[in-house]
Amino acid sequence: MTDRPIVVAGAGAIGCFVGGQLAASSRRVALLVRPRVKAEIERFGLRLTGFDGSEKKLDAGQFALSEDPAILHNARIVLVTVKSADTADVADQIAQHAPEDAVIVSLQNGIGNVGVLRDRLGNRRVLAGMVPFNVIAMGEGRFHRSTSGDIQVGEDAGNTAAALSVAGLAVRASRDITGVQWGKLIINLNNALSALSDLPLAAQLASRDWRRLFADQMAEGLAVLKAAGIAPVSATPIPMNWTPALLRLPDVIFNAILGRTMRIDPEARSSMWQDLKQGRKTEIDYLQGAVIALAEQNHVDVPLMRRIVALIREAEAAGNGPPRLTPRQIRG
Repeated sequence: MTDRPIVVAGAGAIGCFVGGQLAASSRRVALLVRPRVKAEIERFGLRLTGFDGSEKKLDAGQFALSEDPAILHNARIVLVTVKSADTADVADQIAQHAPEDAVIVSLQNGIGNVGVLRDRLGNRRVLAGMVPFNVIAMGEGRFHRSTSGDIQVGEDAGNTAAALSVAGLAVRASRDITGVQWGKLIINLNNALSALSDLPLAAQLASRDWRRLFADQMAEGLAVLKAAGIAPVSATPIPMNWTPALLRLPDVIFNAILGRTMRIDPEARSSMWQDLKQGRKTEIDYLQGAVIALAEQNHVDVPLMRRIVALIREAEAAGNGPPRLTPRQIRG
């Protein structure tokens, strides 16, 4: 069993970084990638860098690499890292090619992907996961981790989390992975603000006006979860319900607290910023969209969140990249 590979299905920025870290620790790894990524890695190999100054270099021969889903044929663990809109398609590939006993782990944004995977994969074992950090595709095979945090995976009898935990990539088992996912989603509401601002995350969080905007959006999201009876789990020692008040604090106090709970590379950007920059459709429907759907079910008003969704869709349609809006322009 242990000599069968861990296959990363849909290896983009997160998938290449996670798969690369596993391969660097002598795990048998295969990456299912798009043709462009395959060509890049074959030419340059993988270079994994981090906000902490860490760096690992891997030759393409240290892992398997393919654009053919048949690479799933002998997987013992499949890490799903595709965008949420592609979940159904990758589930069908897994159903066709992966062994029945392979463990499927969703390492995706949002909270609905595990349901899609389970619906299409029948009785296969599917686990939810949460990746707290950002990874930026820098080009020429370099993937840069720009924020801190440990991956969490739903607890299971096979201790899948331990099988995935290696030096440079800590993976912890969680007994409340649904709460963890909702907690990550509430934090990920800032992805859209980062994309609309065109600012690095560190610079954005250094501005009290931007933090207040984030706090107001987060407060809407937390009100929705409360109405729905969902308790989000914070990824930091700070309780989730305290976070909006913390974000509104003066800069000096906020920065002193943030420095103890999270490390952020000065050039860290959100995945939604990367999508707008590259002219791709964002995951706004799976982040703000998921909260808005829950708000409608529970009759909670979320006007700021709706405004942000509209602005992201305008930016997608325009195709000019991040629009560089101010907090005042976003509030309208």
